[in-house]
Amino acid sequence: MKLTEAAYPSGRVPVEGYGPGFFRVGGTVHEGGIILSARGVSRWGGPQDRAALLALADDADVLLLGMGAQIALPPAELIAALAEGGLMAEAMSSPSAARSYNVLLSEGRRVAAALLPV
Repeated sequence: MKLTEAAYPSGRVPVEGYGPGFFRVGGTVHEGGIILSARGVSRWGGPQDRAALLALADDADVLLLGMGAQIALPPAELIAALAEGGLMAEAMSSPSAARSYNVLLSEGRRVAAALLPV
């Protein structure tokens, strides 16, 4: 089987790793929740931090919500607010969201991810 190294859009970096309480992106360790988007990496305060997510509407078509180590549904009000703001949100565990983000990013898709630590 021939392996092909993934290529990412200029200026965009994948999630390289994660562990208890942190994510490694672009060689930098970020503690706590993070948002990954075309704007770079920023802190995320969790589902109650709606404004940070709604600000992504012009940069992404899909928002992956990594809810921690296990799949957990975000508040219904958050999903409704995101849909109203033009973002399709998909909730999953943070490890799954990180992997999905990397794949969609390598495909050149307009994707963002908001990840809670495991």
